[in-house]
Amino acid sequence: MTYDVVVRNGTVVDGTGLPGYRADIGVRGGRIATIGRIRERGTEEVDAEGHVVTPGFIDGHTHMDAQVFWDPLGSCSCWHGVTTAVMGHCGFTLAPAPAEAKQLVVRNLERAEDISGTAMAAGIDWTWTTFAEYLDAVDRLPKGINYAANVGHSALRTYVMGERAFTDEATPDEVAAMAGELRDALTAGAYGFSTSRTMHHETSDDRPVASRLATWDEVCALVGVMGELGVGVFQFVEDPPEPEERAAREERIIALAVETGVPIAIGATSGGRALDLIDRAADAGGRIFGLTHPRGIGNMSSFRTKLPFDTLAEWRPVRALPLEEQRRLLSDPDIRKRLIWSGNYGEYGRAIGAEARKPDFERMRVVDAALPPNPTVAELAQQRGVDPVELMIDLGLETGFEQFFVQTMSPFDYDVVKGAMKHPRTVPTFSDSGAHVSQMADYSIHTYLLAHWARERGDFTLEEAVRLLTLAPARWWGLHDRGLLREGLVADINVFDPARIGPQMPTLQFDLPGGEKRIVQKADGILATLVAGEVTLRNGEPTGALPGCLIRGRLARG
Repeated sequence: MTYDVVVRNGTVVDGTGLPGYRADIGVRGGRIATIGRIRERGTEEVDAEGHVVTPGFIDGHTHMDAQVFWDPLGSCSCWHGVTTAVMGHCGFTLAPAPAEAKQLVVRNLERAEDISGTAMAAGIDWTWTTFAEYLDAVDRLPKGINYAANVGHSALRTYVMGERAFTDEATPDEVAAMAGELRDALTAGAYGFSTSRTMHHETSDDRPVASRLATWDEVCALVGVMGELGVGVFQFVEDPPEPEERAAREERIIALAVETGVPIAIGATSGGRALDLIDRAADAGGRIFGLTHPRGIGNMSSFRTKLPFDTLAEWRPVRALPLEEQRRLLSDPDIRKRLIWSGNYGEYGRAIGAEARKPDFERMRVVDAALPPNPTVAELAQQRGVDPVELMIDLGLETGFEQFFVQTMSPFDYDVVKGAMKHPRTVPTFSDSGAHVSQMADYSIHTYLLAHWARERGDFTLEEAVRLLTLAPARWWGLHDRGLLREGLVADINVFDPARIGPQMPTLQFDLPGGEKRIVQKADGILATLVAGEVTLRNGEPTGALPGCLIRGRLARG
């Protein structure tokens, strides 16, 4: 028997959570052909001595819908072992939308998801109208990782309703038209349907994104299409209800899960009520699962991107200047004094999504290492004997304005987050890869989980952590031919050193179309990544192979 690739001498951690074992893996025709002792040579060999061999990681919550058109590699996800990404969440997709109305869906994406309109204009050849045509366009692209694509509610609304989608409820005929397009999309291979009902999602012209105008009946009608067809996952995000509304709101979500039979993905980053809702739905016969985040969703800020102070009257004229001019002003004692006072007592504007928020110096951390502990701004300011705002100015000047700061949106509690991640009906994701490109770098949560939670803290064994990144998301999203190392399954594989794997320090790069900026973060410790049996990266460097594919939903696969 001949093999295209043999991964030799590694410890196989197969995705089940069971203990690893020493074996070789032979790959032929894009699939795993043999696991065991292999004496034959492969056309290509990977010596995994001292490394573990795992399934490729699956990221179930990304926004790569636009980036896939200009980035064949699938960075930065690919550098962290991700071989499959599910995109099209929170109601945000590029289709359905004809080219002449593309500004409607771009408007939904620009501010809420921090995806540059300039980059989209420069990097996308808009050749579609329907979602089925969008899938065909993605299918034709060279890809280094695999993608599955949801249909976004906001795009459905603007496709059917035009500008009215941002202001009005849909008529029965319009709901029927949306349902028809959703049905066609699912038949063509869309993986699911997503929506947003949260005030944190606004357009670039300060209006609610289109899906926020939908009634719950409209949402139910669209999820019902998936129920009738027996396919798809429904993902949605909404604000916490008022206490007097909570019971009714939760009951209607449970009822939707039970009545349609559609799996529902919700945020469970803080545990608590979300986990209770998930368990109650299971008791009632519905399937709801939670999306967790091992680091805490937050905003990264710097002088080269954006700062929390940028909305303040004293800071705005300074921040509008070139950095070298800012350096001169920030070194002026009188100007510094005014800026420090404003940073502490000024009127901050309202931030949405992952925009920089009013600083909480007890929670905001100085990113001086890729893994914890990182000191808070308050701690480091106290050590230096300066005001926290002055510390941020000093660190900006000392580092050539390269210093990053990060602040989670809510206090981070290790015990709460650990409890949420260990719940049997949750999966760690919420990377938002492809979005918030100048606001966060959460595509690194996979290597962060392995490095910090498993290796450094010991809250998870290596095998448990690998299961959370592979088999667990594969089962929740119905990716039945990957997420596990078994003969006959797709050969999406990672080979890494468990003693070294982890994220590198983030950097700012201007590598998007049109020279737009994004925060880039690579990883250490990954020897090789295989996608569909081809080595796509060795030691973090691309090999040139682009074997990724569009994974279509079950109806399109027959």
